[in-house]
Amino acid sequence: MTEIVKCGYVAIIGRPNTGKSTLLNAILGQKISITSRKAQTTRHRILGIKTENNCQAIYVDTPGLHKGGKSALNQALNKIAGSTIHDVDLVIFLIDAKKWNVEDDQVLSILSECKVPVVLAINKMDKIKDKQALLPLINELSSKRDFASVIPLSARNKDNIELIEKTVCDLLPESIAYYSDEQVTDRTERFLAAELIREKLMRMLGQEIPYSLAVEIEKFEVTDKITNISAIIWVERAGQKAIVIGKQGEMLKRIGTSAREDMEKLFDCRVYLKLWVKIKEGWTNDERALKSLVYKDEL
Repeated sequence: MTEIVKCGYVAIIGRPNTGKSTLLNAILGQKISITSRKAQTTRHRILGIKTENNCQAIYVDTPGLHKGGKSALNQALNKIAGSTIHDVDLVIFLIDAKKWNVEDDQVLSILSECKVPVVLAINKMDKIKDKQALLPLINELSSKRDFASVIPLSARNKDNIELIEKTVCDLLPESIAYYSDEQVTDRTERFLAAELIREKLMRMLGQEIPYSLAVEIEKFEVTDKITNISAIIWVERAGQKAIVIGKQGEMLKRIGTSAREDMEKLFDCRVYLKLWVKIKEGWTNDERALKSLVYKDEL
């Protein structure tokens, strides 16, 4: 595309577990960013590109901004999310309609430095029976910042997704498109494969273990008939390795089967997936390990 359109970058910002990745996937109509009920599932900036009606919106899904957590990994998550607001044309501040907490206040404080329009998006409206109860919250927030728009929505049910897309395109600057019409993300299939494996780990394992895991793709080989993928799941301790593998390898088999099925849908081809589990002690608090295993080009 070379003609003049409305085009720009849109950061989706919020504390953990407000539904940022679910919102991005709903806008795109396909899974680009992984999701789970656990906080801090997203570890990377992930671009989702939507080109429609002379408008190209380049959405940036970010890790949830959070308080506490002094490990190198937690500091990296906050650094990635916080720095994004300075590189975009528009911000969507996503909150959970069910509750407001101190981490939302932290995000609002960070947004005080933001010089671009900010849209307040109130997610999970499907879980609110008394919609009138939200009015005091909206009035209080509106007194703290002049939002470009306030939009209630349900990313899970895709309610008001069209309204937020229209609002975004109205607020974006005029520009030539940065990407082709067909492109939906800047991430490689190799990266997406690693993220799909990590999603299954987040969903199937306990509360703490997934935060000590990283996934590294060793082989990604595309042939006419099948895509062969080999991946290492890195853990920090021997006990974690045993849990990931499970009794007689059952947990690792479940993780691999579920990830492979999603890969076949996303890549539209047959996939052969092989997983190993290896130990790298203390990697979540080792900046060198973080750069080699998780953030090769981001830190």
